[in-house]
Amino acid sequence: MASVSKVSILDYFNIVFEGENGKIESNCKACGTRIQAKRSVTSNFVTHLKRKHPVMYDDFVKRKDMKREGYSSASLHSFTNGGSTRHALPISAGSVGGMATLEGGVGGGSGGGITKFDKHDPRQVLISEAIAKMIVRDLQPVSIVGNQGFRELLQLLEPRYTPESQRYIQSQLLPAYAYQAQLATHQALASAQALSLSLDLWTGSCAAASGYLGVTCHFLSSDWQMHSSLLACLPLTGGSSGSRVLVDFEEVCHSHGVSGRAFRVVADPVSSTTLATTKRPCCLPGFLVPPLHSNGHYGSDEGMMDNDEDTKRGIKNGHGKCGDEGGHDESWEQSLGVSRVDCFSRSLEECIRVGLSSCIQISSTLTKAARFYNYITSAVPPEKLSQVFDGLMTGGAENNSHVVWDWAAQLKVLRRLLDSMDFLEEMSGPGEMALDGADRALLRELSDTLEPFTEAWDMVHGDRGSEIQADRHVSISLALPCVLGLRKHLSETSTPHCPPLLLGLSQAVERFLAPILENPLYIAATTLDPQFKLTWSSNPDWHRQVLIEELSKYSTASSPVDPNTDIHTQSQTLPVPSPSPVSSLSRPCKLFSFIKQRPATQAKSLEQELAVYLHEEPTDEEALHYWCRKAIDFPLLTQVAKRALTIPACSTVVESIFTTATHLLLPERGCVLPKNLETLIYLKANHRLLWT
Repeated sequence: MASVSKVSILDYFNIVFEGENGKIESNCKACGTRIQAKRSVTSNFVTHLKRKHPVMYDDFVKRKDMKREGYSSASLHSFTNGGSTRHALPISAGSVGGMATLEGGVGGGSGGGITKFDKHDPRQVLISEAIAKMIVRDLQPVSIVGNQGFRELLQLLEPRYTPESQRYIQSQLLPAYAYQAQLATHQALASAQALSLSLDLWTGSCAAASGYLGVTCHFLSSDWQMHSSLLACLPLTGGSSGSRVLVDFEEVCHSHGVSGRAFRVVADPVSSTTLATTKRPCCLPGFLVPPLHSNGHYGSDEGMMDNDEDTKRGIKNGHGKCGDEGGHDESWEQSLGVSRVDCFSRSLEECIRVGLSSCIQISSTLTKAARFYNYITSAVPPEKLSQVFDGLMTGGAENNSHVVWDWAAQLKVLRRLLDSMDFLEEMSGPGEMALDGADRALLRELSDTLEPFTEAWDMVHGDRGSEIQADRHVSISLALPCVLGLRKHLSETSTPHCPPLLLGLSQAVERFLAPILENPLYIAATTLDPQFKLTWSSNPDWHRQVLIEELSKYSTASSPVDPNTDIHTQSQTLPVPSPSPVSSLSRPCKLFSFIKQRPATQAKSLEQELAVYLHEEPTDEEALHYWCRKAIDFPLLTQVAKRALTIPACSTVVESIFTTATHLLLPERGCVLPKNLETLIYLKANHRLLWT
């Protein structure tokens, strides 16, 4: 058999630099794209060829197949598929009835003719990439690659594939993908038009996890697309304080080149006890519904007990916001200064927490409702339940984790329960679990009172039961109209069965949300949203004046801002685009002197632009699309709009990812989180940078 020269994916690239630890930089021979990777991890090169140069990729695969043919001890039967040549698996001499026993396969056997893929074979690389993608997308533990059942499945699907070890995936493959995501993020941020940051702090459900810091950047790209990218997920030590977190935060900003560029930082105040307390989202007190695992069985009562304990703590949550009695770390707010913006969704959650904790009698009734729900889910056939709940709380462990911990999802279940109470009682036989008329009236009152809060929550968070939307961005322009709507709803609502609920909610809204109505930043963001403008205002003249004063701080045509007011604002002055070049065919002065001269156009002032903008009718057009289209008409307003719209109403999706990860990755016994949890969270949040 003639020898076949070695085939490498690097044959299609020019290596321009080779550093330590096998790191190389290469240029694609076809398009010149610079790719950085490790010599031992060539998936970046294979992926580039497959996506950008399919002809070259097919040529590479064909050459690899020819190489295998040259080294194979058995003859391969070729066939054509889609215009490219592929090779069928050889049939061993010991096969019976035409069914081959694959060497090293599920069926065992020693006679085979299966040639394993080379380490750098494109099929070997792509299958390993698919496995890593599955681990990241589904937040699976890396140890899954060592499970016998998983290896048997791989052997059945592709006997030529050699499974990678857990150590290789954890220590080389995933870090290589993280490095690739960091490079893509750096490149995207370098050309961002405007950006804001979110800072998240959270801890696990056990003392073994001290905590994690997540820093997310929300930025507007040059093509007017809003993106969100997790810059870092860092584990916090047991002795971390507010000042220590700020140091880590500044290091992340500096390493990604966004230090001083952020228009605003969305973060909550940090108390002295924040990092020592587990953060628990708000949930309905007493509504103890156990999570339904993917195998169809209910879980333990641990989550139910945590739910109840969280209710007893009232508004003292572990996020360190508002309700915490501890003293605040002064360095936190002093360092972030006027750049810091409170997370609107967190403030909204605090209102719910305060309102629920002010009405003690709700807990016992919700407990009865939970017992009835648990009873019917075990007594009523699943096909009948699907008619009522439509998959709600029956979608597996990941979806149910949100229901157990999320008050809004619980309230939707409760509403479905109340709407179909007669049908469910008829199907299950009520017995002692039935809810009487007074219970139903109280629960209905609770549901109706909180319904607008649920609508606001859903607008900010989206569908929590679906795939986590890392790129979903909702700006703070929604906050002010939501507050006005909640105020109006509470003023018109009557709660005869539970007056403390209405009182608690009203007081909480005035405490946590009402300051938004007087905040010039929120006034500007809402007015610059073309669907609102000033239609919400009861005093348009006054709000117009507040708006002009606020916009003048950030407009390049206005007088400079006092350098002592906001260092973040100074560095955010956007460059004025250069004027378009004059046409070479412009008219000569003498030849075309009979044509009237065009009047000299004067630049509109900020007040003039605002007047024209507000004179137009509001539109449902997406805000960024509107300002991209109107950038020429309103250049000064556009400068401010593109900044204000980067500020998110909800901090990030990282918290949802972390909650899901801890539910899926925590072992049944013990509280040891995986060592690579921060890498998995980082890749999960940024997977679109790698696999789109």
